[in-house]
Amino acid sequence: MEASCFTAWWKRTLARVVRFAYTEECDARAEFGVYLDQYEDVRFYVLELIPYVSSYLSDEELPIAHKAFFDLLCALPPPPSKIDTDKFFAELPTKPKHPLLSLAAHKHRAEDAWVAVLQGPLSNTDTNHALELMTHTILPWFSTPSRLLDFLTDSYNSRRGETPYLALAGLFHLIQTQNLDYPRFYPQLYSLLDDSLLHSPHRSRFFRLLDACLRSTHLPAALVASFIKRLARLALTAPPAAIVFVVPWVYNSIKAHPQCAFLLHRVARAPVEAAEWEAGGFHDPFDMSEEDPLATGAIDSSAWELETLRAHYHPNVAALAGIVGQQFTKAGYSLEDFYEHSYHGLLDAELRKKDIKTPVVEWTIPPRIFTSEDGGLAPLGALLERAVGT
Repeated sequence: MEASCFTAWWKRTLARVVRFAYTEECDARAEFGVYLDQYEDVRFYVLELIPYVSSYLSDEELPIAHKAFFDLLCALPPPPSKIDTDKFFAELPTKPKHPLLSLAAHKHRAEDAWVAVLQGPLSNTDTNHALELMTHTILPWFSTPSRLLDFLTDSYNSRRGETPYLALAGLFHLIQTQNLDYPRFYPQLYSLLDDSLLHSPHRSRFFRLLDACLRSTHLPAALVASFIKRLARLALTAPPAAIVFVVPWVYNSIKAHPQCAFLLHRVARAPVEAAEWEAGGFHDPFDMSEEDPLATGAIDSSAWELETLRAHYHPNVAALAGIVGQQFTKAGYSLEDFYEHSYHGLLDAELRKKDIKTPVVEWTIPPRIFTSEDGGLAPLGALLERAVGT
């Protein structure tokens, strides 16, 4: 079969095959997928046809087709380093500069196909799956990654479950590698820090990205202080497996941003201020409801939440929180040691511990519980009387 056979008529015929295989519930889809995996020229033309077929589908066919096209694209391997001419279904084209022989042309077809599918109707599950594949499967096919910016920002700004957390990786990748400017990146990242995050199954992945996003020493100290303060506040009601990340991350952040050290040791700047603290206590200026991380007042606050964690019921958390009261002589913590902690892991660690010495227990049975020595009611007895009486 000559490559020239792929004429307008042949493309229309192949379009009908693609339309039938991917808009109907039939077994031809699996058989058709075999050719896509084995033959690079067939894959080239099918990728070229996806935007074309999508443009004239009916409203009834469009959701089914987009789901099928999405599954097809998700199965694509990363782009090869060069085109393998041994994997052609048809004979090699005679023109030396034919698009079939160009890796850039193959990537351009895949890029157009992905854009057409991502702009179409996708379920929330498929959207999240695309975001999970973004950095290692989808972006390598793109010569112009900025074409994904709208999809990523829309997903990042959405409030649909785990979607914003998953969109963070792709968007941050574009900002780093393509020097794209997205002014709402850090305010939106700050808004993702809520109670549900510390209980999310994607918590460890998000923490890795959060650390990467805030690692730069060029960030304003007021912004970093807001993230430290917000995470410290959320840690008060977080599970122990999440707290064990927050504390070492705060340590590393303060080491990288010494201007934030005032959060751990704040002294009065004037005698009047010291007198106010002595009389009425320290008023925390941090505004948890403020959406702009540069305007929360965290830089003028105090991380008293970390001091509170030193009395946590879990011994590992209490011991770890003790580092904030020590000198910061350690270069930093390897956060990889804390990402994957869970209740099961913390419990196993406690059960595997060996007692160095036998604990000393002193327990004296009181002679009375509900009554006092003078015959009246003890505090517990009075409380019981009030409970029974009501």
